[in-house]
Formats: sequence, structure tokens, C-alpha cells
Amino acid sequence: MKAAAPVCQTARVKRLEQCSLDEMKALIATAETPLVFGGLCSHWPLVQAGLRSSKQAMTYLAQFYQGMPVTAYHVAPEHDGRVFYNETLDGFNYQAGKLDLRHLLERLQAEAEADKPAGIYMGSTEIQRCLPGLGIDNSLDLAPIAPLINIWLGNPSRIAAHLDLPHNLACNAVGKRTFTLFPPEQVGNLYIGPMAFAPGGQDISLVDPDKPDLERFPRFAMAMEAALTAELEAGDVLFIPSMWWHHVRASADFNVLITHWWRDTPDYLGRPNNALLHAILSLRSLPKAQRQAWKAMFDHYIFDHDPEALAHIPEAAQGMLTTPLDESNARKLRADLTNKLKR
Repeated sequence: MKAAAPVCQTARVKRLEQCSLDEMKALIATAETPLVFGGLCSHWPLVQAGLRSSKQAMTYLAQFYQGMPVTAYHVAPEHDGRVFYNETLDGFNYQAGKLDLRHLLERLQAEAEADKPAGIYMGSTEIQRCLPGLGIDNSLDLAPIAPLINIWLGNPSRIAAHLDLPHNLACNAVGKRTFTLFPPEQVGNLYIGPMAFAPGGQDISLVDPDKPDLERFPRFAMAMEAALTAELEAGDVLFIPSMWWHHVRASADFNVLITHWWRDTPDYLGRPNNALLHAILSLRSLPKAQRQAWKAMFDHYIFDHDPEALAHIPEAAQGMLTTPLDESNARKLRADLTNKLKR
């Protein structure tokens, strides 16, 4: 069998030092590529506790815990922390279950003593529900944006490349993390696995960037040429724009990440991935000529949309074509679409 291809060197995400919070907010307002803000959250009490020791970071976190069970993953030692599918892609390579956070932290301390530790991982968990009060001194004030703030923790882990709809400010509070990021247009070179059946519920790349098999996944070489890498120490913050694919490797015995997610559009406009699912239902099986005709329609009304192109329609008569779509017209459109999907 041909050996896996070596990992190529990728460009680094631009790193900015000594930025204030206001300077960071101004920069990400228009940023279209990832940015690292060195040490931006290094003053957090959680970061400072982790710099002293993993045990002190765990003790600091535990004081906020109110007993809500958390979802935790156990990855057998032979998988080296990779949270992934089984070999036939009809199941996963980990066990998941609800656990008391204090028990989870005890397990992490025990695994740190093992020669070949099992992977112990808690994925995206809303901070206010799990650890109320932690975010007061350990989150970013993004006002007027009100982000969803989540916490992730565990020992060494590897999370397959996936994307998120919201923008993300990922704060590396404890330990070390390496992000490998791919622009949205690289989706065709990432070999995405089954939709709607993936670890964590997010579609993922089937390629392991640490050991890419270019015989099986040849186009991944082009993805790596376009990739960016960010090495995060405790206190560093990474801005991930919406829809950028990212593989995440945590390398310390104890790692904590706090993320801030937000969207550019109001909730009443719905989730764009629902439109993708509807398109798969109604367009994907059409003959190629018809798909191309619908592509022209989508380009005209959606992707290349220019408000000036509607100048021939009186503004009061534009209805669902109004830009930006207001809540009243959005609700009418949603109701009409819901009724049509029932037929």
C-alpha cells in the first residue's frame, strides 16, 4: 500500500499583536479571511489559571458548575484523538454519553497519566447553561453583537475539517491548538462525507490533513495549497469568517476553547443550509440543461443580485424582492414556502 503523502507547508494566518478589543472589532467587521489576535484574551482568569497548571484551570472551571450533565466523547487510544467515522462510514469511532462535568475532569486527569491516553472530549456546550457566570470574566464583549458563546474542552484531539454558518471568534483559553483553514471554494477538493450523518452533526472532510492519502484523495493537494495554518497559544484569539472550513488539533493534556458565534442577518431570514437542502430535493435530479437554466435564475436573483436591476419595478410592488428583505415579507415568504412543501 502506498504511504500517506507528507504534509505540505501551508501559509500562516496573519497574526496581529497588541490589538485592543475595539481595534479587533473594527478589523473583523470587514475581514474576509482569518486573523489571529495574539494574546487578546491573555488577561482572562481562566487563561491565567491554565498557565499555572491544568489542575488549577480545572478547579477554576468547576466552581461555576451547577450540575447540568454534559455530552462527552470517548475515543479509544488507537485513534490518537481523532473524532471520526468508523471504517464503513455507517457509524462513528467514539462513544458518546451524558456525564457530570466533575467526573469528566477527573477522567481527564487520569488519562494524563496514561502512556497511551484515550481521547476525552466535550464539544460545543453553551457556556451560560453549563457554567453560568464563567463568561462574565472569560468572554469577549462584542456589543452591539450578542454572540452565542460556547465552551469546548478535552485532552489531545483532532476534529475533522468542517464549516460553520456563523462567524466565529475562537479564544484559546487553555493549552495549544492548531487550526488548518480552507477557503469556502475548496469544498470540491476536501472530499466531504455523508450529509446529515456526521460527527457533531456537521458535514466533514474525510481527509486527515496530518496524514493525507493523496492516492485516494488526489484533489486534496490543491486544498492544501490554498490552506492557512494558525498556531494558537493560551490567550490567542482566532477570527474564522463564515463558511471557512477548519480542521482543529488540540495538543496539550488539557485544552479549553471558548467560541463566539454570530450571523450577519437576523434569525427571521432563516438558515441558508435549508435552501441547500431544498435545492437538493427539487433541483439536483433535473437534467443538466434544466439545472443550468436554474443556475442562471439563482445567479440573477441571488448570487449576482444587484438592487439596481429592480429599478423597473416600483418599490411598493417588489414584495419578496425587497433588499434587504424585511421581517413582514420574510414571514409571508416563509408561510408560502411552508404551505407549498406540504403538498
